[in-house]
Amino acid sequence: MSDLDGRDERARQRLPQAVQPAVDSLPGLARVAAFAALHTTEWGVKTSAKTWLRVGKALTSRDEAAALARDAGQGVAVFGELARSVSSGVPVSRALLAAGEALGGLVEQGPVVNGHVVEHREEPKSLRERGQELLEKSRDVWSTDQGHPAYGQIIEQLAPDEARILLLLLENGPQPSVDVRTGGPVGMVSSHLVAPGLNMVGARAGCRYLDQVPSYLNNLHRLGLIWFSREALRDPLEYQVVEAQPDVLEAMHSVRFPKVVRRSIHLTPFGEDFCRTCLIEEEQTDQDFPEHAVPPDGDEGPEPPAGG
Repeated sequence: MSDLDGRDERARQRLPQAVQPAVDSLPGLARVAAFAALHTTEWGVKTSAKTWLRVGKALTSRDEAAALARDAGQGVAVFGELARSVSSGVPVSRALLAAGEALGGLVEQGPVVNGHVVEHREEPKSLRERGQELLEKSRDVWSTDQGHPAYGQIIEQLAPDEARILLLLLENGPQPSVDVRTGGPVGMVSSHLVAPGLNMVGARAGCRYLDQVPSYLNNLHRLGLIWFSREALRDPLEYQVVEAQPDVLEAMHSVRFPKVVRRSIHLTPFGEDFCRTCLIEEEQTDQDFPEHAVPPDGDEGPEPPAGG
């Protein structure tokens, strides 16, 4: 057996059994063209798995079996057209490309039911099956997966400015924020919130859209990356620049007896790990960064921020 005959026999073995008799019945030139098409890597890899999926379904589905038999017959026609094209002088590469596209279309389409092509859809796995797969991965000591699987989805939900804010918190530590409330005379108990969560996070992070900073912070909080602490930072100097900002002064001047309540903005442990995994260079992952407070259980934090 020549090398060419050997390659053709291996190509024949890659065909679904339902199609092999049809190919064997082709005249010599058509058979050569058919095997040549199978030798093209892109088409062979693309169609083999889907072809066998259809053959498997044909064993239990009368409609699929009929559709596969029909497609096998159409495949014979495609091979015949390929042979005629080559014999009439059409370049082999062009003829193979046309045949590959035609055969790919036959393989990719699903069974025909009541005149309509039905797409193949894998049955969704149950929650228990997915849970067992997850536990199996946890027992794989050779797995090299790094980072929480949610990180990929989180990145898609972040604005570029939000990444800047996270990097600011990672590298510079917790950031100061203040609430402006009504204070009232000594002895008066009632106090009303005037402006919550005023801060300089946007300016310090170099955000492009400063007016969007409150939305950015709310989104980062929603994703579990930051939290708003009711506690002030230890260094009171951190608040001097914040309390001198125009928005803070405007809020204070809008009421007769203003009161400034000092708060702080922190990364959550989840957020810090996200930053180390996704936002800094790999050689920086073991670097020491400023510490953040851990949110207490059940603490929903203060009012959402109102300014940036």
